[in-house]
Amino acid sequence: MKRPGLAALLAAAVVALLPTTAEADVTYPDPLPVTGRQIIHDPTVIRLKSGGYVAYSTGGVIGARLSKDLKHWQDAGNAFAEPPSWWYEYNDTGDPWAPDISYRSGKYWLYYAVSSWGSNHSAIGVATSPSGRPGTWTDHGKVFASERTDSWNAIDPALIKTDGKLWMAFGSYWTGIRMVELDRSTGKAREGAPVHHLATRPDAPYAVEGPDIVKHGRHYYLFASYDQCCSGVNSTYKIRVGRSTSVTGPYVDSTGKPLLEGGGDLLLAGHGRYVGTGGQSVFRAKGHDWLAYHYYDAEDEGTPKLGLNKLHWTADGWPIAR
Repeated sequence: MKRPGLAALLAAAVVALLPTTAEADVTYPDPLPVTGRQIIHDPTVIRLKSGGYVAYSTGGVIGARLSKDLKHWQDAGNAFAEPPSWWYEYNDTGDPWAPDISYRSGKYWLYYAVSSWGSNHSAIGVATSPSGRPGTWTDHGKVFASERTDSWNAIDPALIKTDGKLWMAFGSYWTGIRMVELDRSTGKAREGAPVHHLATRPDAPYAVEGPDIVKHGRHYYLFASYDQCCSGVNSTYKIRVGRSTSVTGPYVDSTGKPLLEGGGDLLLAGHGRYVGTGGQSVFRAKGHDWLAYHYYDAEDEGTPKLGLNKLHWTADGWPIAR
């Protein structure tokens, strides 16, 4: 779950009172129909080697959902039975946020963040599992951390392996999206590795967070959530995207505007009952790329629910949600 500071909350409250073009725009696709346990926040989804799908999310001790077909989802408890003790260094409740699941080296890797609202005293941790199923995870502690003296916030991890290297994008407010190289054997940040800057906005509170990076063709695509999360029907979250020929950037949108200067093509925004679309991740299944995200259901008191759409790619290589 994304946690802006006080300045961010005040700025977002003003924005929430203003009409947005997204509210009137009818061109964005509705999420595909799902049934069962739909309540979710910041979903990360993967197809399991054993069959079916698992989605992990903010809430609980990393909440879990299982599905056989991406349509019907059932509650599957939590990744962990209890919070690892080190989480309490970063908040009083041992509450983890915004997980990211991937598979490599014969096992599943689950990255997640622990922090508290309005603070960048934050850390990203990692756990591994032979099956990827809830209750099978072994925690391995901190991967990377940030302190109040840093200009970034170590939450919202997203992994990408490319060209023999392992990278982690992360970031929320505090000048936006960053990236650091990880050690492939430990899954933790390489000692002394530089922190790359991928995206920000020219105006405080730099409301961009929740990165996810995928490769399509010769480009890397950075998906990120912009504006205000976590306010139910007053949320203004939306998903933007840019691309680069290098995983570390620079990323630009389709007009050539750098994401470090506030650029980013609008991929999906709130419309109708589907408010505040964001907290996204991209996964591969059934021969397609899929976009998973949460939205706040305006017809159900702003309850956060699972959104799924297929991603299609234009002839010139830009993603479109369908």
